[in-house]
Amino acid sequence: MVDAFNFVKITMLALSDAVNPCALAVLTMVLVTLLVQNPKKKRAVLYGGFSFILAVYVGYLLYGLVITKFFISFAEWMRINSRIFYDALGILAMLIGGLQIKDFFFYKPGGFLTEMPLVMRPYAKMLIKKINSPSGAFFIGLLVTIFLLPCTMGPYIIATGILSQFGLIRAGLILLYYNLLFVSPMFFIVGIVYYGFSKVEDVSGWKERNIRKLHLIAGILIFLVGFSLLVGWL
Repeated sequence: MVDAFNFVKITMLALSDAVNPCALAVLTMVLVTLLVQNPKKKRAVLYGGFSFILAVYVGYLLYGLVITKFFISFAEWMRINSRIFYDALGILAMLIGGLQIKDFFFYKPGGFLTEMPLVMRPYAKMLIKKINSPSGAFFIGLLVTIFLLPCTMGPYIIATGILSQFGLIRAGLILLYYNLLFVSPMFFIVGIVYYGFSKVEDVSGWKERNIRKLHLIAGILIFLVGFSLLVGWL
């Protein structure tokens, strides 16, 4: 299957994606929209939130399979030039990790490869405001994943590059695990909002107060994976 060391790398990349402020911000917008549309129907928030998360899960799984298949199509080249390929992945990971860590010290909204570009945010909000049902949340969720790609796809590309050596089926099984970790904070947020432990505004405020720390955690995780690839700990 996948050796323990590569499994740790995949886990670290998935966790770095999971704490990405970009994805958490989009979910809070979805929950606010559902609450506005259904102020007295908390189940609509629960079902709508879960539908949106399911859409993100399905969308990213499909993206992952496509990217993995792309890498596999160059299997012969990768077999001959595996060191070059993994060095390139390592450099990319360290670059993305460095950009995330930079956002801890010099934060600016819409950072390159770390957050959704500012120019895309009005379009994402426009789509999200059209959500009025769980089925609508699923459909809009699939579309919104496109807007999440600039800020979440970096770790995913690195993960699929690592997994491509194991073939599409085995890689797909690990991607099921990767994406479950990726959306796990979203399930937690929907749960605490639904059961009344916190308000959406509180979650959004917590995210804004800790956005630099979230970038730092994500950056350290991605950077370490990149370093391990670059020094040959494959």
